Amino acid sequence: MLRFVGISILTFGLSFPTIVRAAPYPQPVRARHTMVVTAEREATHVGFAVLRAGGNAVDAAVAVGYALAVTDPCCGNLGGGGFMIYRPAHGTARFLDFREVAPRAARADLYLNRQGQLIPGSSLYSWKAIGVPGTVAGLELARRLWGTWSRARLIAPAIRLAQSGFVLTPGDVRLFDDDAGRLAQDPHAVRVFFSHGHPLGVGVRLRQPTLAKTLERIARGGARAFYAGSIGRAIVAASRRHGGILTRADFLDYRPVVTHPLRCRYRGVDVITAPPPGGGATLCEMLDILKGYPLGRYGFHSVRSVHFITEAMRFAYADRNTFLGDPAYVHMPLRRLLSRAYARSIRHRIAPMRATPSSEVRPGVSLNPEGHDTTQYSIVDRWGNAVSVTYTLNTFFGTGFMAPHTGFFLNNEMDDFTTAPGHPNAYALVQGAANDIAPGKRPLSSMTPTIATRGGHLLIITGSPGGSTITTTVLQVILNLVDYHLGAAAAVDAPRFHMQWEPDQIDYEPGAFSAQTMDLLRRSGYRLHAGSPWGSRYWGDAETVIVTPSGWLEGVNDVRYPAGLAQGN
Repeated sequence: MLRFVGISILTFGLSFPTIVRAAPYPQPVRARHTMVVTAEREATHVGFAVLRAGGNAVDAAVAVGYALAVTDPCCGNLGGGGFMIYRPAHGTARFLDFREVAPRAARADLYLNRQGQLIPGSSLYSWKAIGVPGTVAGLELARRLWGTWSRARLIAPAIRLAQSGFVLTPGDVRLFDDDAGRLAQDPHAVRVFFSHGHPLGVGVRLRQPTLAKTLERIARGGARAFYAGSIGRAIVAASRRHGGILTRADFLDYRPVVTHPLRCRYRGVDVITAPPPGGGATLCEMLDILKGYPLGRYGFHSVRSVHFITEAMRFAYADRNTFLGDPAYVHMPLRRLLSRAYARSIRHRIAPMRATPSSEVRPGVSLNPEGHDTTQYSIVDRWGNAVSVTYTLNTFFGTGFMAPHTGFFLNNEMDDFTTAPGHPNAYALVQGAANDIAPGKRPLSSMTPTIATRGGHLLIITGSPGGSTITTTVLQVILNLVDYHLGAAAAVDAPRFHMQWEPDQIDYEPGAFSAQTMDLLRRSGYRLHAGSPWGSRYWGDAETVIVTPSGWLEGVNDVRYPAGLAQGN
């Protein structure tokens, strides 16, 4: 069934309606008691089986995290890190930061040559690009603090998937084909993902016996097996052999961090999201700015809505790229960035219908002088406990390197630091000194796992991969539900757009705007760019659970990632 959205376009003193025909979106999966939504169907089955057998949302999240390390090797991981938002049905929400950290030997000039110039590819595809992984420590801490099942029981499904294998679908092999040239350079990856010189194809059963043995070691010994045992030693030895800087002390020192999530409020909705180094501060700043505009009255993707949303993105990303970083290393003016006065001052700078050139936007201009890739999953259990997890290797397959006898890819998360002054990272973000490399420091991230409530009741559990588009994806899911009152599937699947200060352009998905809207945006001074900021990669899939006013759980596997699945009962 086709949906039609009526949009009123008001600009240049004119008012004329237009009708945008939206694509037919798949219906969400509806359930009364539990829901699991992930980017890979086998991992969804694992999480749902845990819930059905009496495990809670954190149990399911841990099992899914390990399963995705097997079934979604581009993005699910043991060799990376991420964030978790946990909101218990009764009690206080918590934020778990298991982000990677810079090795002890890391320095601000790590990727520069003697002339002070960036060495091409060194922060992405070299052994020096690897941050100390946090996933295993994070999943283990979550299980101990909030789970109810044993580690062995939660890892067992991932071990079975690695040993027995699973049959590859088109969605599974798409990324193998895209990265075949890079993966072919690592002999350990070739043994797993290639056959007779070609990437594995649709219908082939992928078995990963080496990864199964790694998971068995973790099942027996927990995080210690990874960080103090043979797994960590293998990674350190490979790093040393290939010119990297990881040491055994880096692994022994690693600790995940549990703290309070960041909270903000938007039109009666309480947003619980990732504090720095995550993307929640940027999300909340955008929401604070947009409170001053009646987006619902303007209409979904009308020129006025797009204008004000874009300007909110522009100003918030300017602040993100300049002020934000690891809170253990950087003093950030969050209280002022997220104040009503600051949002109001930004609105005063936004013209009614004129693009603000990014060259005219200075970070914190209104402050007082005081101062792809990734995967997301969302889970709700029968008791109302909710978990949102985003974890990553950074780019697809990370460095593309595996240490011998481990079976998993290692991250290239060091590229998320400011690798050189004025130099964009893999997602075209130009970042400042607050995000400089330092030993033990966590790099700034766009990951924004988020849970929203209304009147104390769950409303949204969401997040996304997509590099710098992650935070704007979460923003648009919230706006689509709260301002435009779109249904669950349309709120997630509707075409999106993105602005990140630099480059000074609106990136948009095909179908995001009508021809009239695009013409009016250009006349207002906007430069439009079809596709994602970094070229041919896919926009992030917002694996989302939405709770209806009558209490139904609606699980939406984003149409951008057909390998995923929503499942509930």
